Amino acid sequence: MRLSVVNGAVFDGESEELLDGPVHVEDGRIVQLGGEFEADEVLDARGGTVVPGLIDAHFHAYGISLDLLEIESATPSYLAYSGADRLRKALSRGFTTVRDVAGGDPGIPRALAEGLISGPRYLYTGPALSQTGGHGDPRGTDSDFCGCHEYMNEVVDGVDALRHAVRDRFRRGAHAIKIMASGGVVSLTDPIRVPQYSPDEIRAVTEEAARRGSYVAAHAYSPEAIRHAVENGVRSIEHGNLLDAETASLMATSGAFLVPTLAAYDAMDRRGEELGMPAVSREKNREVLESGKHAVELARAAGVPIGFGSDLMGVLEDEQLNGLRLQTEVEGPLAVLRSATSVNAALLRRPDLGRIAVGCAADLLVLDGDPFTDPSVLWAGPRRVVRGGMLV
Repeated sequence: MRLSVVNGAVFDGESEELLDGPVHVEDGRIVQLGGEFEADEVLDARGGTVVPGLIDAHFHAYGISLDLLEIESATPSYLAYSGADRLRKALSRGFTTVRDVAGGDPGIPRALAEGLISGPRYLYTGPALSQTGGHGDPRGTDSDFCGCHEYMNEVVDGVDALRHAVRDRFRRGAHAIKIMASGGVVSLTDPIRVPQYSPDEIRAVTEEAARRGSYVAAHAYSPEAIRHAVENGVRSIEHGNLLDAETASLMATSGAFLVPTLAAYDAMDRRGEELGMPAVSREKNREVLESGKHAVELARAAGVPIGFGSDLMGVLEDEQLNGLRLQTEVEGPLAVLRSATSVNAALLRRPDLGRIAVGCAADLLVLDGDPFTDPSVLWAGPRRVVRGGMLV
């Protein structure tokens, strides 16, 4: 299949200025920029801008609810169908790659490869690792049962048990490993700021991942939790809302990425009560809501590479594009476009994604306008999506 995308300006994922097209594609790869090309299909982008397919580095295919116990007690068939629908909708919004950092298994990429479902390229960590009473433990203070399935989170304590869990995730094709390194909003028993897991436990996970040529992502909000994670080998800090300047400097010198998830807190603040979020969760959400944008500013000033993630659970998934708007309010459209394309690709260690260049995957998004002069075209208005050289 040979495709040409013509008459549109081009953002290549990195450059400050828009470039000239056309973009020519063959067999799912970009083979030529500019010039003549004999295509089987032509996509006219007149008046619009061609950008790399967007990457959501904090996605949850199995995140069907704000209630962790409801997720873990769901039937596998319902979770599979719901996850397929969430992936299809993400692709329709222009996200051609997602990194699932709490869940996923080999069945989803197989179903995508065989054309049984439609969705983005799918990289997964398997269930996130949580200590007892940590962010991934779905039990309340007065309950002593489990959802048992361990779709999104698995409670694992101790160095040896963690090594086994990490090795099994890589056996099952995991892209990276996710740990819970601080309290969270939707978990019921853990304070937001307190670091989770011991140094030995985190090092066991990061050492195993490094031996496999992979890395560890950590849920962490507070400076103490972020330092605890980064000093013990974590490469990707998820959320990081309570970041301070000193800790941002540590992240920069350690080569750690920040993946902000501003959409989640904004959506839970506006819609959480009507969706039945417990009062304790709404209170914790307010604690991190306002600081999220400031954390992005501190990370940028320190030189930390900043990606993009959504982290939306349940019906809040429809706020995915709103995350682009919120991050644009902090940094402007160029930085956000880079975050959701080439920076996230660097985080994933996938130089073939997030850029429009010869040899890269033909994952493209055609916006109905110029995002540099009208950033709203990033999150509103018509869009056409090309995934692997095929218009979807």
